[in-house]
Amino acid sequence: MTVVDDNRSDDPMFAGRPDWSESPVPPPRSSLSQATKISILLFLATCATTFLAGTGIGKVTDETTLNDYLWYGLSYSVPIMAILLFHEMGHFLTARAHGVPASPPFFIPMPILGLFGTMGAVILQPRGCGNRRAIFDIAIMGPLAGLVVAVPVAWLGVQQAEVAEFDPSVGSITLHDPLLLKWMVQARFGVLPPNHDVELNPLLFAGWAGLFLTGFNLLPIGQFDGGHILYCLLRKWAHPVSYLIVALGVLNLVLSQSPTYFLALFLLFIIGVKHPPTQNDRVPIGWGRTVCGWLTIGLFFLCFTPEPITINTPEPFKDPADALQPINGSPAASMNEGSNARP
Repeated sequence: MTVVDDNRSDDPMFAGRPDWSESPVPPPRSSLSQATKISILLFLATCATTFLAGTGIGKVTDETTLNDYLWYGLSYSVPIMAILLFHEMGHFLTARAHGVPASPPFFIPMPILGLFGTMGAVILQPRGCGNRRAIFDIAIMGPLAGLVVAVPVAWLGVQQAEVAEFDPSVGSITLHDPLLLKWMVQARFGVLPPNHDVELNPLLFAGWAGLFLTGFNLLPIGQFDGGHILYCLLRKWAHPVSYLIVALGVLNLVLSQSPTYFLALFLLFIIGVKHPPTQNDRVPIGWGRTVCGWLTIGLFFLCFTPEPITINTPEPFKDPADALQPINGSPAASMNEGSNARP
């Protein structure tokens, strides 16, 4: 995700190397900028929080050892961080290729409330430092680069998964599958019998999270990647489309009484629903970019799910002894064609 910052383009965060050609003082030894140091620290912190999130995913038995938990953590953290890193470096390297100032990627760790262990990452970009074509290329390369990793990770996770029977009367967490993952599950297992699910494993969860975060970033609103792409395609006509989508999102929150995307709406009202103008909106993007832009926005429908997570409450216990019954399945969740993903 790239966010246009109102800071000036000469801000130290975006500035390149100083010009020492006319200075009698020899240049100092190269060192990491403050922004780069912060980026590295946030990356390491996010590696840690995603590792911790991964240790809670996987099948736990009486024979589960510490090494198993370590493997669960690595099996989730490494692929999800690779997906995020490819996504952000797609933005960053494309910005460098166009000569557009951009900060290094800032990863967002979520040690407590984050199911994924992270809220993704963001790159800051000064206002008015890229024309229509450059902003289009920077925006589209992020999700495409991330999907290069996310799709094989999700497919490998499905290959390693197992089908298990679940008890619908037992409390559980449901992860609803994006359309692309439903096709993968159906190709691997076909139509599942009633009350059966695909158990979630760390690699599959990383693929699910990677697809979902990519789809979420492709929302054609404001400064999400999809918002950048839509603005470069439609220019000022993208604004009413963004407002319509936000209005539908608010209506869905009211009718469903689900707080799933409340944080996203709050973020939108902070950074704005309208996309700021580029350095030159009149620069043509050509038919090739136009086709790629609409196809990439179409990926939103393959990777996004309107209600990613629901909590299924168990039926009231009829017998006190039932309270001792263990929850069926893995400690995180599982997925299936019918959008039932239970722990």
